[in-house]
Amino acid sequence: MSRRVLIDLLCLATFALLPLLASWLHEPFLVSLFTRLAIYGMAAASLDLLIGYGAMISFGHAAFFGLGGYVVGVIGFHTSQAMPLWGWEGSSSALIVWPLSLLVCALFALVVGYLSLRTSGVQFIMITLAFGQMLYFVLSSLSLYGGDDGILLNERNTLPGLDLENPVQFYYLCLGLLVAWLLFCRRLVNSRFGYVLRGLKQSERRSISLGLHPLRYRLSAFVIAGVGGGLAGILWANYAMFVSPDMGAWHKSGELMAMVILGGVGTLIGPVLGAAVYLGLEQVLSLWTEHWLLIFGPLLLVVVLFGKKGLYGLLLSPWPRWRKPPVPNAPPAIANSEVRS
Repeated sequence: MSRRVLIDLLCLATFALLPLLASWLHEPFLVSLFTRLAIYGMAAASLDLLIGYGAMISFGHAAFFGLGGYVVGVIGFHTSQAMPLWGWEGSSSALIVWPLSLLVCALFALVVGYLSLRTSGVQFIMITLAFGQMLYFVLSSLSLYGGDDGILLNERNTLPGLDLENPVQFYYLCLGLLVAWLLFCRRLVNSRFGYVLRGLKQSERRSISLGLHPLRYRLSAFVIAGVGGGLAGILWANYAMFVSPDMGAWHKSGELMAMVILGGVGTLIGPVLGAAVYLGLEQVLSLWTEHWLLIFGPLLLVVVLFGKKGLYGLLLSPWPRWRKPPVPNAPPAIANSEVRS
C-alpha cells in the first residue's frame, strides 16, 4: 500500500470517528465544527480542480458557494411564507431543491466560464472576481429576501431515511458527499479528460496541434467545479439555516484560496486538510485575538516556502529538507587502491 493511499485512508477514518470523539469529550459543539470542515473542504476541493489541474485561478469561486445556498434560501422562504414563486408553491424536499440549485449553479458557471475563459492570467482573475462581486451586489439588492441581512430559514430540507435536524446524521451526510465528490474528482483527473486538462496546463499550443479544443475542456471543468461549490453552498445553507450575500463575497473566495494553498494545490484531499487547519486555527486563535489572521499569514508563508504540495505534500515526504544526504559509495578503483595500501 502506497503512502498516499495510507494517508487518504487515515484521513477518512479520522473524519469518520470525529463524532465519537466529540461524544467522548462531551463537546457537542465539535460536531458542528466538523460539519463546517466537511462543507468548506468540499468547496476548497472544487476550487483545487480549477487551480491545480486546469491552471485557472478563479477569484470568484465563492459566487457558486453563495448562489447554491441562496437558491435553497429563496425556495425555503417562499415555502414557509406560502408565497408562490412563479406559480410554484415551493418544496422542502432535498430531492427537488438540491438538483434545482445545482442546475442554477451549473448555468451560472457556464455563462461565467464561457466569457472569462477567453482570457487568461490576470485578465481571467479579474473577470471572475468581477462576476463574483456582481452576484454579491445583486443578492444584496434583493430587499424581498432581506437584502444585506440575508434569509433566515425555518427548517432544513428533508431527505428520505435521514433526519437532517440531527447534527450527527447531518455531519455524516456532509462527510459522505465530500468523499463521493473527492472520488469523483480523482476519477475525473485520472481519466482522458483529466490528462487533456493537465496537458493544456503544460502547453496549450501542443494540445491545439493535436486537435484538442481548449475552451471545451476548460469550460467543462469550470462548470463541474461550479457545481461542486454550489453543492457546498447547499449544505452550508442547511447547516447554518441562514444565507447572506457575504457567502459569495470576494473575501470568501480568498479564504477558499488560502485553504487550497495551505493544504496543497493539485492534491484534491490537501485542500480538505487545509480547511481543517484553517478552521481549527480560526477557532483557537480567535479566542486570543480578533486579529488571528496576523498569525495565520506567517504560517501560510512557511508552508508555501517549505512545502511544495502544502501540508499534504509534507505528509507524503516528511521534512525532506532536513534529512542528511546519503554518503556516496567510493568508486571501485579508489576502494581497491585503499585496500592495497
